[in-house]
This record gives sequence, C-alpha cells and structure tokens, in this order.
Amino acid sequence: MQHEALDVLIVEDEPQLATLHAEFIEQNFALRVVAHAATLAEARAKVNAHQPRLILLDNFLPDGQGIELMEEPAVKNPGCSVIFITAASDMNTCSQAIRNGAFDYIIKPVSYKRLRNSLERFMQFVQTQRSFKVIDQSSVDALYNLQSKQFSSEPSAKGIEANTLELVQALFTNRPEITHTVEDVVEQVGISKTTARRYLEYCVANQFVRVEMMYGNIGHPRRLYRKA
Repeated sequence: MQHEALDVLIVEDEPQLATLHAEFIEQNFALRVVAHAATLAEARAKVNAHQPRLILLDNFLPDGQGIELMEEPAVKNPGCSVIFITAASDMNTCSQAIRNGAFDYIIKPVSYKRLRNSLERFMQFVQTQRSFKVIDQSSVDALYNLQSKQFSSEPSAKGIEANTLELVQALFTNRPEITHTVEDVVEQVGISKTTARRYLEYCVANQFVRVEMMYGNIGHPRRLYRKA
C-alpha cells in the first residue's frame, strides 16, 4: 500500500544548505518539504501552520536557538519527529535534544551518508508505527532500536567493504520494487559471484533486503532479493 509523502520542515538559516537538504530528501525518500524557515520566529509560525511529520533543525539561528522550538506543543506532539543537524557540538545541547525527544543528532558539516542512514531509520520507524495496532514488548523494542541504533560509517563484518556495500545497496535503494538475483549484482556491481553472495547475505542479516524464493518446474528454487 502506497502512503502519501510525509511533510518536512527545514529550519536552516543558510539558504544554499537548506536547498541541498531539500533536494536530497525529496529525491531519495517519500518525503515532501512543505516549508523552510531561516529564523526561530519563522520556524514557530511554520510548525503551527504546517504541522510537519519531520523537522530538520539547526540550532544556531539569527534570533535564538533551534532547540527552543522543541518546547512548542506542535513539536512535542507524538506525530512530529526532529533530526538535529547543527554545528552545536557541546554535550549540554546534545543532552537537551535527547531529553526533548530528538530522533537523531547530526553534527555539521553534514555527511549525506550519515543523513541517509538517519532518514532511512526514520522511514522504517514510521512504517513500524503504522504496522502495529496493539503493541507488545517486541514491537516496543523495534521502535526503540530504530530510534537509537548507532550509525557506523564502516561495516564491522569480516570481508565487507564500505564502498562495495554502498554499490550493492544502491541497486535496491534506487529501485526498491525490483528483485535482484546474485547474477544481477555480479553484472551491475562488477564483483564475483562469491563476493555478491557474501554481500547479499550480509544485507539479509541486517534486514536491508529480504529473500524471496522463485520455484520453477525443474532444478533448485532461485533466491531473489528485494529491499526490505
């Protein structure tokens, strides 16, 4: 079932950076930037006007600190999440953001690999919320894990290299509705069949992709891989 794009407010006083954020998230996710605010006062007005599902929030604004926005009732609403994207690297600001319920905290200069990870987890968080009608311990744990899962720029598994992993994952991220075979990955990424299998099984173990079996009339069933 296709859901409507989620509304995003970008609070950032550097217009060029705000534009880069907007282009990145709209090109890669089912998100729609409904407004941009360059000041705290403007952010307060646009939060109340648009009731966004997600706010990308800078802290250092011309008329105050962005973290003050998290005291607004519309932001405290369970239907609103905040990803801090800021040069504020002091522990007090970070601790306050966490206490106020920030979904994530990204320090400038922005790594778009890091931002992609955060937005992917946010989208999974929303989907998980939608899929649970009544919660039990496992569903609560799933929500907490999505919100708190630590980001690592380098895979820790033996034999998994970050650049190759990005290329493999891009096949699924760019066309999530398409299934891929090991042979597809071999051809499009330019790696051996053994290496392709290793990366695909790593993606399965990390729940980035899922396996679907295709049964034919003869021979063994084929493993197809689809974005989870």
